Amino acid sequence: MSLPRPEATELAVVIVNYNTGDYLGRCLASLGAHRGDVTLDVLVIDNDSHDGSHVVAMASHPWARLVENADNIGLSAAWNQGIRQTDAPYVLLLNPDTEWWKGTLAGYLAVARDHPRAGIVGPLVRNPDGTVYPSGRPFPSVVDAVGHAFLGAVKPDNAFTRRYHMEGWDRTTEREVDWVSGACMLFPRKAFDEVGLLDEGFWLYGEELDIATRLREAGWAVLFTPEVEIIHQIGVSTGRSRRTLAMHSNSIYRYYRKHRARGWRRLTLPLAWTALRLRAETEWLRGRLAGR
Repeated sequence: MSLPRPEATELAVVIVNYNTGDYLGRCLASLGAHRGDVTLDVLVIDNDSHDGSHVVAMASHPWARLVENADNIGLSAAWNQGIRQTDAPYVLLLNPDTEWWKGTLAGYLAVARDHPRAGIVGPLVRNPDGTVYPSGRPFPSVVDAVGHAFLGAVKPDNAFTRRYHMEGWDRTTEREVDWVSGACMLFPRKAFDEVGLLDEGFWLYGEELDIATRLREAGWAVLFTPEVEIIHQIGVSTGRSRRTLAMHSNSIYRYYRKHRARGWRRLTLPLAWTALRLRAETEWLRGRLAGR
């Protein structure tokens, strides 16, 4: 499949790759199969992979552009790098461990065009077994966030997690939400022009929460649509090591400090830090005991 010159495109797709094996090739193949009637500029930003995944994938899909970084500069910085390298009016940030399942990129873009004040449009996300992943969520209260963090993995039907996952909504209907999964986010470039690009202080994790919060505070909406569906194999690049769990807790703490701990809530920062690190250690130990 040949694509037009980048300056003629309607939609840019930016994929940040790091040691994803054959997932990147499968992702690119699914884009080609589900493009629809839309002109694309697909950019793969490789963050110093050592497994050759980008080389193999690009050999099979030469219509995509490749940018190779000499170092792993982090997810947000690499996404920003890709955003700056295209002038397309819409930008899709997509994880390499995703595959298009239903609908087309053209249909996805049509939803964004029909909602000009949607700063982010996110699709229905399925787990590899076909079950629906609860993308499209509220910003939880502190109580719900703590309850979900400590009970969600061991007792998923607890009240905190049910509220956070918006139980009762089957995600077959379009709906405005507070934020969507960072695995697949479609932005109008005008949104970046207004609020800026991703905060590169979120090296990994939390960047989708931050950009959604900034957009909503600026008057943009965040929209969930079932018009398209993707499959997401979570954690191919990162896994669930002690290091990545600690990175996740650091990013969530940074988000809390930046957006939620205002006024008297500044006094809760030490408690938040302790709770998040405790949760990371608990998850790591639970994984070890489970043999992961």
